[in-house]
Amino acid sequence: MANNGRRSVKAKKGPTIGTGGHGRKALEGKGPTPKAEDRPYHKAHKSKQLSERSAAKRGTGARSAGASRSGPKGRATEEVVTGRNSVVEALRAGIPAKALHIAIRIEMDDRVKESLKIAAERGIPLLETGKTELDRMTEDAVHQGLVLQIPPYEYQDAYDLAEETVDRWKKGHVANAPLFVALDGITDPRNLGAIIRSVSAFSGHGVIVPERRSVGVTASAWKTSAGAAVRVPVARAGNLNSALKQFKNMGIFVLGLDGDGDVSLPDLTLATEPVCIVVGSEGKGLSRLVRENCDQIVSIPINSAMESLNASMAVGISLYEISRQRAVK
Repeated sequence: MANNGRRSVKAKKGPTIGTGGHGRKALEGKGPTPKAEDRPYHKAHKSKQLSERSAAKRGTGARSAGASRSGPKGRATEEVVTGRNSVVEALRAGIPAKALHIAIRIEMDDRVKESLKIAAERGIPLLETGKTELDRMTEDAVHQGLVLQIPPYEYQDAYDLAEETVDRWKKGHVANAPLFVALDGITDPRNLGAIIRSVSAFSGHGVIVPERRSVGVTASAWKTSAGAAVRVPVARAGNLNSALKQFKNMGIFVLGLDGDGDVSLPDLTLATEPVCIVVGSEGKGLSRLVRENCDQIVSIPINSAMESLNASMAVGISLYEISRQRAVK
């Protein structure tokens, strides 16, 4: 009878001293704000998903497509040509292409129209691609909504190429004696492209590049070769010195180009024989071991005021002289 039949009302508990830490976990929050592309409700997330699905469908993901170079933080990327001028010039040069990526709602101009026309004539797939994917493919380079995807170059084996060429020559299937150019320490793809062009012009049979510390057939090399890379095989050697020794065992004479050569180019007597010309980088020249593996060191007479010739120019001059001597005989 203490409450005379009335229900007692429990007082609402208010804050008390010393309870501030009890809800610490609740005050921690959910960490840093996620990127826009990682928030399911954000339009960037949908764009990312669409790009990933389209990349998987087309096989343009860098790792699955056979990356030809590495990007920042070890990320693999494919060899691509970016920008409207570069793309249309690459297509004009006949560079092999895997696909032409065009930005969605791209602003058309003469370069874009010509690129589309050439790609259609050559049967190159045209893929409409979002800006996010184009940025990823080009590592945020300026692409102007146009990206040409280049397939990895398929190198031949240096020994196999030489053996096959010598065999065909001995059987009379090749008119001229085997003629190769090997690169020692050259890293500029434009030099490689120009050398390929010269080898094609003077009926050479191939270019040899080492696997390490050497240039490869990139989009820039393709472009500089002006399409000659389609006709001239580029072969890789695991070790250039070992390859040169094998060439000599096949009967191929190895001639190194250097300013202080044993023989002047006009006095060369081996031009009509199977030959492999070896050229070093401008400035450094031939490495010591390569020099030791050469049958002769050949020099090109030049004005004394000129220290050295560009590698591709030296190769072009040498190939011309060999071609001239072969034509005479």
